[in-house]
Amino acid sequence: MGAKKNFVLDTNVILHDYKCIENFQENDIYLPIVVLEELDKFKKGSDQINYNAREFVRELDLLTSNDLFLKGASLGAGLGTLHVVTGDKYQEKIALSFPEKTPDHRILSCTLSVAEKTPKIQTILVTKDVNLRMKARALGIQVEDYITDKVINVDIFERAQDTYENIEPDLIDKIYSTPDGLDADMFEFKSKLEPNECFILKSVRASVLARYNPFTGKIKKVEKISNYGIQPRNAEQSFAFEILNDPDVKLVGLTGKAGTGKTLLALAAALKQAGVYKQILLARPIVALANKDIGFLPGDEKQKVAPYMQPLFDNLNVIKNQFAPGSQDVRKIDDLQKNNQLVIEALAFIRGRSLSETFCIIDEAQNLTPHEIKTIITRAGEGTKMVFTGDIQQIDSPYLDAQSNGLAYMVDKMKGQDLFAHVNLVKGERSQLSELASNLL
Repeated sequence: MGAKKNFVLDTNVILHDYKCIENFQENDIYLPIVVLEELDKFKKGSDQINYNAREFVRELDLLTSNDLFLKGASLGAGLGTLHVVTGDKYQEKIALSFPEKTPDHRILSCTLSVAEKTPKIQTILVTKDVNLRMKARALGIQVEDYITDKVINVDIFERAQDTYENIEPDLIDKIYSTPDGLDADMFEFKSKLEPNECFILKSVRASVLARYNPFTGKIKKVEKISNYGIQPRNAEQSFAFEILNDPDVKLVGLTGKAGTGKTLLALAAALKQAGVYKQILLARPIVALANKDIGFLPGDEKQKVAPYMQPLFDNLNVIKNQFAPGSQDVRKIDDLQKNNQLVIEALAFIRGRSLSETFCIIDEAQNLTPHEIKTIITRAGEGTKMVFTGDIQQIDSPYLDAQSNGLAYMVDKMKGQDLFAHVNLVKGERSQLSELASNLL
């Protein structure tokens, strides 16, 4: 246990994780009064950050006594003290560089004030705002990102599936001739395998796509099957269909850059299994570009979010276009939509809804925080399958990155669980031009 420290929290840390004050061990936490002012602005609304603001203020209320503002309130056994800093003067050092008293600059000033009052204790500002971190460093203020839920190793989102070479030719022959698969202990690499991991086996004369099935303890052949008119175009897409079609796998992470087919594959698999689930739900978070609020757009709530939902309808149309207009398969999709058995909408609209016997696809999940992902998964009722798709390199949320987004966090934490599977799609399948742009631009 190192020396005790002081941590000054920015508003965005609380909006990211309303339970953040439990994660600083024995160290003391300081909340600038401007942070409470900013939280007040976020209390109204149905988005996750609004919920986080309300929950944090409730938690604060439980600790509230005059002590919180005078000498601080204890956060519990083994934890430090929480202080709210009021009435601190605007530091001259800050005023010289930033005369305008914006909330960010007031937080910088507060950090200096805390450091002055406790010169023997290291004082650190914690913020998820890169720009504020740069300003702090420029003024010699110690600053850190909130890294409690950061994923250390993101290499798995760069590489394709493993290929095991020099497998005994007889073993591969047996996999082809044994539909249920072979006991995983027959393979030397068994100890390296994660549950539901998919890979390629190669011998000197043949190869096979395979998956380790933790429910049977076997390595079985992955079939290249079509789902609702969509054919897998490469090994990774066949692997995706394998786990999307398995009812025993309740939670799926599909990652990959734009054009790899993540959403299309998930939707095609869901439509194929429409009779198994009461509803197919396809949703995505609304993260306006340039972080502009969608409030300025014309129309009611549904009309405002329609442009953000269009890519999901585009995927549905790709599937419809595999069939002749008016054919039975197209009519089935239309009927599912008409009967509310196939629902495409903004993620905000499904908050509070119980999801039982639902094939639930959350698109663009890299724009969710770890807490938001947890909130969605814990809503899953009996018979529900949840699929999260996204590209961790394409994040629109200003306070998330490749290591701190909810999709990467979920894949990292769920790895090794029998109910979970992850497939990373590497090969783009839109067009040569799309692939080129994704790689070079």
